[in-house]
Amino acid sequence: MAAPALNRPAAAEALSAAAGPQPRRQGANGTALALAAVGVVALAVLSMFVGVSDVSLPALLAGDPAAWEILRVSRLPRTLAVVLAGTAVAVAGLIMQLMARNRFVEPSTVGTVESATLGILVVTVAAPAAPLLAKMGVASVFALAGTALFLAVLNRLPVRNTLLVPLVGLMLGGVIASVTTFFAYRFDLLQTLNNWMIGDFSGVLRGRYELLWIVAALAVVGYVAADRFTVAGMGADFTTNLGLNYRATMRLGLVIVSLISAVVVTTVGAVPFLGLIVPNIVSLVFGDNLRRAVPWTAVFGAGFVLVCDIIGRTIRYPYEVPVGMVMSVVGAAAFLVLLLRARRSRA
Repeated sequence: MAAPALNRPAAAEALSAAAGPQPRRQGANGTALALAAVGVVALAVLSMFVGVSDVSLPALLAGDPAAWEILRVSRLPRTLAVVLAGTAVAVAGLIMQLMARNRFVEPSTVGTVESATLGILVVTVAAPAAPLLAKMGVASVFALAGTALFLAVLNRLPVRNTLLVPLVGLMLGGVIASVTTFFAYRFDLLQTLNNWMIGDFSGVLRGRYELLWIVAALAVVGYVAADRFTVAGMGADFTTNLGLNYRATMRLGLVIVSLISAVVVTTVGAVPFLGLIVPNIVSLVFGDNLRRAVPWTAVFGAGFVLVCDIIGRTIRYPYEVPVGMVMSVVGAAAFLVLLLRARRSRA
């Protein structure tokens, strides 16, 4: 005898929930997302006119060749780099949180960024003349190994406490960063190491940011596989019961997170706390459906980095504060707020 129509297994209910919002809500969500994207475009246009060099709308309309050259060579590439890096790192943080099943982890708090930096240091010492693609490849391998090490340690914790997981990640990242700093000191590369540890878009020029289009493609892959990551975030047994390969999904997530971290660190340096703040804000507003959350995470990530970059260029005008420093201050404060909020919720 056939089972009643209402007696559906939990797996089918989960897939139905992951399918997305109802048509009316989906239309409203699309309109809001389009408005948010327009706001990010407005910030990007504003970003191209902020700086010491005279690049203004009247100068561009008058056909000033110097203004157009600065716009093409510096301002436009920098703005594109900010948008691409912000989008990809935020999406990587969202995927990382689902993989670890914890809201307080992201590549810069689990040792992924530190491992990528160690990989760049290794290839710099071993082959100083190596091309940028080679450095990116080695950094990707080290980032993959560091992320896998964190997940292996996480799986062996006797109790997976909400606050214990990020602390373990921070300690692991601290150990890796200490090893990197020691060898950078021994080989007189501390100044070079600082360029990788602090995100800075001031050196982005045409011909030096194009690798960031790779992370845009990886963010698209993350969106395509969104439903798989949503189900994988519910655990290995649940994922297997649905007929999905849990390990293959986790490997895909590892590759996406590691490649994004390595490419961004190699190109512009570390962008801390972005993958922590933005996914948590999106989750509070839109829930845990990854397919719906990825576009909002991408838009919020790009907008957040644009705002921090504009602040960094204006707070000490005509000097510039690296965007990584601005984001460290904002991100650390937001991290503490999220931890205290989680503690109050548990109480």
